Amino acid sequence: MKALRSRSEIERAPIDTVIRAGEAKARSVMISISSSAVNRLSNTLLIARFFPRRTIFMKLKSRPEDFQVEEIPLVEPGSDGRFVFYRLSKQGIGTLEAIDSVRRQFDVSASRVAHGGLKDKHASTIQYLTILDGPERPLRQPNLELEPIGRLSHPYGPTYFRGNRFRIALRNMTTRQAEQAAQALADAARDGIPNYFDDQRFGSMSAAKEFSARAWLEGNYERAFWLAIVEPNPLDRPETRASKDILREHWGNWAEAKAKLDRSHERGLVTYLVDHPDDFRGVYARIRRDLRSLYFSAFQSHLWNLVLADVIEQTTRPDQRMLYDFKSAKLPIPRGLESEQAERLATMSIPLPSARSAIPEGVVGLATVAVLERLNLEPKQLRVKHLKDVFLSKGERPAMYRLADAKHGIHADELYRDRRKLIVSFELPRGGYATMLVKRITLPTPKNSSTRQADNGR
Repeated sequence: MKALRSRSEIERAPIDTVIRAGEAKARSVMISISSSAVNRLSNTLLIARFFPRRTIFMKLKSRPEDFQVEEIPLVEPGSDGRFVFYRLSKQGIGTLEAIDSVRRQFDVSASRVAHGGLKDKHASTIQYLTILDGPERPLRQPNLELEPIGRLSHPYGPTYFRGNRFRIALRNMTTRQAEQAAQALADAARDGIPNYFDDQRFGSMSAAKEFSARAWLEGNYERAFWLAIVEPNPLDRPETRASKDILREHWGNWAEAKAKLDRSHERGLVTYLVDHPDDFRGVYARIRRDLRSLYFSAFQSHLWNLVLADVIEQTTRPDQRMLYDFKSAKLPIPRGLESEQAERLATMSIPLPSARSAIPEGVVGLATVAVLERLNLEPKQLRVKHLKDVFLSKGERPAMYRLADAKHGIHADELYRDRRKLIVSFELPRGGYATMLVKRITLPTPKNSSTRQADNGR
């Protein structure tokens, strides 16, 4: 059987095609089905685990209800206050898309809407939001329901929920695989989970692992604009791909590009370049603020991940970690930790890299300096210049997180004949990624340790 290596080959193949890889070492590959193949492949996220002469094929998110998330708010709504508090339930739509739909239906400006976290598009999720002087009536659409449940005296936001409650189904597993994953869940509860920003954070990163924000910080404004507006992305929708094709074909000929583009945000940017053809700094500042914020938070998250990776390597032995090929870099996941190691990592916080935060002392400081040197960046370059409304956040993030109220059950899989499904429920603190737990409990047992290679991520 021919090996399937590219995303396009995988998307064209039948869903039950066995994907083989002739490699000497076991490795992990996460394949996220793009939007163009969602309908044909039942919106399935596949996690394929490759071993020599043997393949394990586990499936996550076969259905939206296989990945359930509920935000845990810290506030109790009442009958007073100008901010109407809503429960938002959704499937098959991202948080920002859902909020945009709500705004259009209620005819309210973005400044009046406040929400907590961003929830997965390919999941069944419940979260909360407020609308200043919002209507006290429900809204029901095919992929979302909005229900008013009271009022608050202040806008809702990330500081007003403590975490998320998850219920996840891992499907198409053999009995042995399900039992091994259940045991790994107990091990993960003991060791903790590395608090990496997971792949969902890096949707704006290019296929070549370049970051628009990094180009901006390095003073390459034209490259920053190109990466933001023109660089192809596997997650692009058809209309976005079409506009990017036009911009690449007519780059520099802004009048021609404007004539061919449909009315859109991109066309508005090109209109500015018609009058200011070389002002890439100015046109970048006109990109929607929420998008620019995503670009910079993605790069800052990448830096933070690299710092944590160095800390883990300095804190553990080679046989106590295994590399995982994340979207943005290869990063170590620790396991089999001694109690002192687990406690040290569990009590450690790592500052978000920023010019506004001093480099700390000790192992975290050494790791931060090492990461910046590998990327040929100086700490002072982490100050965002020429953009008054975007910055690299100041704060800290725990290096590891511990599971709370973790439970599991192994059941017959009603979707895949003669297979088992593992149902896992647990709570995570705010900012923790449930997909990190999935990675951790489905890691193969390594025969040999490995050392991380430099993966700069431009």
